[in-house]
Formats: sequence, structure tokens, C-alpha cells
Amino acid sequence: MAKRVGTAEFEAEVLKEKLPVIVEFYSDSCIPCKQLSPILGGIEDDYEDQVKVVKVNVNFDADLAGKYQVMASPTILFFKDGKEVDRIRGLVKRPELEGKVKSILE
Repeated sequence: MAKRVGTAEFEAEVLKEKLPVIVEFYSDSCIPCKQLSPILGGIEDDYEDQVKVVKVNVNFDADLAGKYQVMASPTILFFKDGKEVDRIRGLVKRPELEGKVKSILE
């Protein structure tokens, strides 16, 4: 299960993490976010030693969403070496998400 992080933990959990990090910006009322959750869980399980998955609730951490110009939920940001390297907006199928993961692992 992806760890929920907020503004206070974001630097340590994402920006200073050695592994690439997938950050899902979501809200509790977002149906596509709920549909994405098992897909991200599968990625987290299959790549557990290669990537880290965390979630940011846009309702509680709107300032963080604003900083990264997240305008819709879900939005997935991919970080490597503390920098955003890619992003996906909206619900995606597992093959597309896995393709992005593989590309940041190269």
C-alpha cells in the first residue's frame, strides 16, 4: 500500500529518495483515483525494490499540488534523483503505467 505523504515529508520521501518515486496526486472523492489504486498497488508489488510509490491527497496538501501544477486528479508524477522526469494525467491502464516505470528505470 502506497504511503500517504504531505508537504512535511515530501522532501525526505520523494526528493531525497535514492530510488525513482511515483507520486499519485489524488482525492478521496475521485472515482478514477479509486480505479487507479489497484493498478499502482500492482506496480508497487512488482517493482518493490526498484521504485517507491507514494500518494499525496490534494485536499489536504493543496499547496504541494499547486507547487507541481497538478490541476486534476489523478495525476501521477515520476521523480528520479529528486527531479520530476515525467507525468500522466487521468486514469491509465497498467501497460501504459508500466511502460513509464520501465523508461525511468533505464
